[in-house]
Amino acid sequence: MSRQLSFRQDGTFTIVQFTDLHWKNGEPEDHRTRALMEMTLDAEKPDMVVFTGDVIYTGHVSAGYSDCENPSQAFREAVAAVEQRSIPWAVVFGNHDTENHITREELMKVAVSHPHTVAEAGPADITGVGNYTVQLVDAEGKPAANLYFLDSGNLSPLEHVPYYNWVRRDQIDWLVNESARLNPADQASKLPALAFFHIPVPEYQEVWDQQTCYGNKYEPVCCAPVNSGLFTALLEMGDVVGTFCGHDHVNDYYGDLHGIRLCYGRATGYNTYGREGFKRGARVIRLTAGEADFATWLRLDDGSVVTQQPVHHPGNDEN
Repeated sequence: MSRQLSFRQDGTFTIVQFTDLHWKNGEPEDHRTRALMEMTLDAEKPDMVVFTGDVIYTGHVSAGYSDCENPSQAFREAVAAVEQRSIPWAVVFGNHDTENHITREELMKVAVSHPHTVAEAGPADITGVGNYTVQLVDAEGKPAANLYFLDSGNLSPLEHVPYYNWVRRDQIDWLVNESARLNPADQASKLPALAFFHIPVPEYQEVWDQQTCYGNKYEPVCCAPVNSGLFTALLEMGDVVGTFCGHDHVNDYYGDLHGIRLCYGRATGYNTYGREGFKRGARVIRLTAGEADFATWLRLDDGSVVTQQPVHHPGNDEN
């Protein structure tokens, strides 16, 4: 059953999205990440935080660098700034969270041991760990919006198909059923919903190529090489107004495709690659009860707020 959180009395609900922390062993870069998170939390005072994957880094490291020595401890340190402020938080795993030394099941046990998380392992009979929903109710306690969380996996499960994984058919079926459960047929209109996952869907490239977008694209959309149909399912469900991913550290744009706003977060972690002049930060999302839309902006590591991102028109570059 879904967890529930509540809109404020003023009708707002604010989410901070942290993505790609790549926390390891408490290196100086990790402490910079922690300081950025603390600054953002204290400035924005969100109602919820969502970590969209690669919270920790358990993958291959270059010569001279250390492996993540204790993934469980690394995860606890990575979420500590949120936990210590008693802010509800959710997480979806990325491709680097459980590459070595820990499984997704084990890491989810670490996550749900925290008192302020709303994350769940999700159904055991479908692909992935961390497929779940969170319901938002208004100030009177009536259902007002829904949040969907999906495990986009790591690498392709098919030997002859290289590259990244995708949200699988059984997960999509589960999601469609969740949407139907949360939006019964006798309801006047569907409640607005947001979806969170780590690896972008191919439509993130399509929206950049075909629609006006807002923000930066400094690297390719590193999605799966096949299209699982997740975006089509979201369209047919009719309730999702926005999706949020991470994975590509120097992309932070968003654009509207067929009525769904596809959004990148802003990479938060210093213990990973970036781009000169491209500051780490976080995406902030604000829902308003009764509205099928959301406002969003960036909070950067120098404390600045970006409400107007650069406008990109189709055909303006080669990416």
